[in-house]
Amino acid sequence: MTPSQNNPIGVIDSGVGGISVLKSIRKYLPYEKLIYVADSKYAPYGEKSSEDITHRMLTIFEFLNKIKVKSIVVACNTATAASIGTLRNQFNFPIVGMEPAVKPASLLSKNRVVGILATSGTLLSAKFAALLEHHANDIHFITQPCFGLVELVEQGDLESVKLTTLLKKYIDPLLKENIDTLVLGCTHYSFLKPAIQNLMPSYINIVDTGDAVAVYLKHVLIEKNLLNHDILPGITDFWTNSLDQNADKVITSLWGGDPISFNYKGLWI
Repeated sequence: MTPSQNNPIGVIDSGVGGISVLKSIRKYLPYEKLIYVADSKYAPYGEKSSEDITHRMLTIFEFLNKIKVKSIVVACNTATAASIGTLRNQFNFPIVGMEPAVKPASLLSKNRVVGILATSGTLLSAKFAALLEHHANDIHFITQPCFGLVELVEQGDLESVKLTTLLKKYIDPLLKENIDTLVLGCTHYSFLKPAIQNLMPSYINIVDTGDAVAVYLKHVLIEKNLLNHDILPGITDFWTNSLDQNADKVITSLWGGDPISFNYKGLWI
């Protein structure tokens, strides 16, 4: 069945990190109905097997398919690497995935040394290895797995001493390698950009992919004749399976958008 222009767009992540991508989508597609699903009960995905991640993705896709979404954005680098092929084989609406911003970082870097912060799940994936190989002609990529950062963002911790200490542990080795560009290879890390900037010289470029994904999604919707032509701002529904009693406060804080468009739906599964 062909999706309708008036159907909502689903945006999903292992937790709240994909809200960084959702904000970009809202900026470029102000009239679309958006549904965000945070699989926080099972976060982080970084240390899970591809099979487990794919199972979680299929569960969420079935949930959104019942709501009759017209497209889904997998706003998670790890989930994209693990499951995007399976998802596209099973569902017939447009599916947009994520990958670390290796290409734009390569174009920005002047000294050809690029650091990448990501989860171990992303860094160990075949998809990521192929991406690096494709762009590694004259670029020296230095990858850094970042255990523990996703969990802190899930708690709404963007600036504690614990967070800063952990970030410094991951960033210092990259600085010693004289990087001039840093890729944020997990959507959760976008919320840590101010804290990261405080630990790095100002000349270092920090690159993530939220805007690029939103622009591409808009292109896909236009190409498939699925763009919503309403003139009223779209509502954004937020679903989570977080067991944290502060989940709604964390989501509200990270969203930080127009309260008129915010609709916290609570627990989904």
